[in-house]
Amino acid sequence: MLDMAFYKGKKILITGHTGFKGSWMCQMLIMAGAEVTGYALEPPTSPSLFEMCRLSEKMNSITGDVRDLEHMKQVFSEAKPEIVIHMAAQPLVRESYKNPVYTYETNVMGTVNVLECVRVTPSVKSFLNVTTDKVYLNREWEWGYRENEELNGYDPYSNSKSCSELVTSSYFNSFFKDGDVAVSTVRAGNVIGGGDFAADRIIPDCLRAAKNKEDIVVRNPFSTRPYEHVLEPVAAYLMIVKAQYEDRKYIGSYNVGPDETDCWTTGELVTLFCKKWNETTGDSIQWIDKYDGGPHEANFLKLDCSKLKRTFGWKPRWNVETTMEKIVEWSKVYFDDGDVSECMRKHIKEYLG
Repeated sequence: MLDMAFYKGKKILITGHTGFKGSWMCQMLIMAGAEVTGYALEPPTSPSLFEMCRLSEKMNSITGDVRDLEHMKQVFSEAKPEIVIHMAAQPLVRESYKNPVYTYETNVMGTVNVLECVRVTPSVKSFLNVTTDKVYLNREWEWGYRENEELNGYDPYSNSKSCSELVTSSYFNSFFKDGDVAVSTVRAGNVIGGGDFAADRIIPDCLRAAKNKEDIVVRNPFSTRPYEHVLEPVAAYLMIVKAQYEDRKYIGSYNVGPDETDCWTTGELVTLFCKKWNETTGDSIQWIDKYDGGPHEANFLKLDCSKLKRTFGWKPRWNVETTMEKIVEWSKVYFDDGDVSECMRKHIKEYLG
């Protein structure tokens, strides 16, 4: 499904490259021989996967804010990218309740600015806007949302990403529909994997508790989410930007998520983590249900990924059990002060087969 040889020598610009998902994408493209330019703020967490893997030494890493249009124009002009993948965002639901203005500025106007840079940069042939499964109006129903469902996220994060989708659609219809730039958006499920150190995410919470040999606090164990290893969406993004680079018939919007059997409740996911962690380490960690009275979050959310499967013959490669084994393996290397970068490359090679 994914021919990484295509990327050798390709000039690619990624926004948000210093984040968790961006770091995995940069590593994959560096391994493929691409010329990668990244534009992002300083890594959002400490520790940082981007820094510990020393990715800045293998690519052109530029510190910048997607709200700074003039700076970004300068970077585009110098890098002359053929492919642009937009991942920069304020990505946390709870943070969006605390800082809604910043969330909208980054996620909406940031998208406007990136698209404006694409519009005035003749070298760009393929553009992908990475959004989220939370862009849909969530009716809490039990079947997966399809790409033609209504976009209207509830909280400021989800809603701002819905707006980002609409901005992309407007720019496509206004400027790119009859031009040379292929444009798509991809809505990914809940991404998990080794090297995520963010606050208010369940796997980082599990690992912090495991390191301290404390009980894992789960605030909503009955919420159902489409959990997938970070390499699933990253590989899908690269598959789509390659396909539309070569043929504009592949432009559009796509969901990427696990099969329905891998839509798990948070409680089930943490139980699996405890099992795999305890088997590997000999520890006996467990989790406790402790709702903290936080803001509204959806209880039930699934994606229908039949369009991606039908169009590309795509299917998920790693189920949740395999994903958790990879997370525990990477995290054990990290806690033992091993070579996390080599473990990351190993997982990429295993995923690509």
